Amino acid sequence: MNDNNLDFTIERLGPCRIPSPMEGGRFKGDDERLLYHSSPVEVSRYIKAGQEPPALELAGPRERLFFDPSAIACGIVTCGGLCPGINDVVRAVTLSLHHHYGVRRIHGFRYGYEGLVKRLGHTPLELTPEVVSQIGELGGTILASSRGPQDPAEMVDYLAELGVGILFTVGGDGTLKGAGAIAAEARRRGLPLSVIGIPKTIDNDISFVQKTFGFETAVAEAQRAIYAAHTEAIGARNGIGLVKLMGRDSGFIAAFASLVDSQVNYCLIPEVPFTLDGLFKSLDERLTHRGHAVVVVAEGAGQELLSATAERDASGNIKLGDIGTFLRDAIKGHFARASKEVNLKYIDPSYIIRSLPANPHDSVLCLLLGQNAVHAGMVGCTNMVVGFWNHQITHVPIPLATRQRKKIDPDGWLWSSVLASTGQPREMH
Repeated sequence: MNDNNLDFTIERLGPCRIPSPMEGGRFKGDDERLLYHSSPVEVSRYIKAGQEPPALELAGPRERLFFDPSAIACGIVTCGGLCPGINDVVRAVTLSLHHHYGVRRIHGFRYGYEGLVKRLGHTPLELTPEVVSQIGELGGTILASSRGPQDPAEMVDYLAELGVGILFTVGGDGTLKGAGAIAAEARRRGLPLSVIGIPKTIDNDISFVQKTFGFETAVAEAQRAIYAAHTEAIGARNGIGLVKLMGRDSGFIAAFASLVDSQVNYCLIPEVPFTLDGLFKSLDERLTHRGHAVVVVAEGAGQELLSATAERDASGNIKLGDIGTFLRDAIKGHFARASKEVNLKYIDPSYIIRSLPANPHDSVLCLLLGQNAVHAGMVGCTNMVVGFWNHQITHVPIPLATRQRKKIDPDGWLWSSVLASTGQPREMH
């Protein structure tokens, strides 16, 4: 990530004059910061240049609030694809609003941003501690979801009609950009509306966020698919196990899953191009010497090998070709032409992984993100996402978080570790 011109300043609606009703915790000061760089070498570079090192605002409860908790309503919306832990976040936000601040009107908007457009007729679900008490045990989202933008003016109209002072948006890059548009429309009207993003992307690809919820659950379940592929591969002569995992623009799930127990021999990700000839040559050598192979491919890898398409989904993303079935057929075809028998088994666990409940570690992260999103909203922060950086919960401006997708550095430690674990060539051209 290019760290030039980093501005972590958080937008605020106004001064905080209302004493917080929270008890028993430690209040954070607005001046408490976390250095963006953890390396002393990087920090000293700024100091030597007479510059202040970039630092993120630490999340947490403040002693005084912008909003009167007894006078506002709050809303929460879940957008985009499913991901383990969404219900945990809904639960954490609801319980924190209710028990920490005494907010009694909490609207759960249904079907993503469609739920914020009154004319579409999606009546909000009224969230209470009783409604959310057991939802952490469920996959998906009790609010349902959708993709695609809606008119910010219509959404702000409905939020104003309901008296919503804080809107929590749970979603990825497109959702956060939509949240930024809502915050901009509210700002244009002079409306005191706090818009707080909670980063939801199973691909772990949001900038300035070290790890997003659901990612660890995804890696753990992906390993189960890889184990099955490996078992099938070693159980047949010239066996090949091929697993397609999520990772549209970033291959973090494929990379981390490949490191779990060294059963993966080829990890193919969007950040590192490959050719079929290069893959076939290495795969042929692998089968000759070892008699089996396990290949993991992220969904966005190798798109340049597929027929180009200009089609886009409701969120504006270019529709990807199916690299999994493409590789399955291409590998079979290659070895058939070479008159070499292979036994290939193809596994795509994507929707199984997306629909799972969060594992305990992800559930903890969901709780921390949800609670700290509430703290940020109550003090009037807006146009920001609550993040996780260097094992601390932080505030990140939405424009920074959506500036570009976080990706694996082909020259960095993670990809070098994958290459060392798999034994695959650094380049397959």
